[in-house]
Amino acid sequence: MQPSVWQILIVAALVLILFGRGRISEMMGDVGKGIKSFKKGITEEDAAAKPSPQLDAKSADTLSESSKPADKTAT
Repeated sequence: MQPSVWQILIVAALVLILFGRGRISEMMGDVGKGIKSFKKGITEEDAAAKPSPQLDAKSADTLSESSKPADKTAT
């Protein structure tokens, strides 16, 4: 059962009467600040946990070949 338009209007009027117009806008401002703080914390955590830049495949192959021991049969 979905609420009718009149039921929604009555609930909205009660909320305005109980909390007042200023209180609701103040609460929404607090919610916005909380969301911004949460996003900032997530991005800071991701930046701290992010590993060093990855080498591309070509650089990694070159690096691994240069670190291999030399072949002794070539002497």
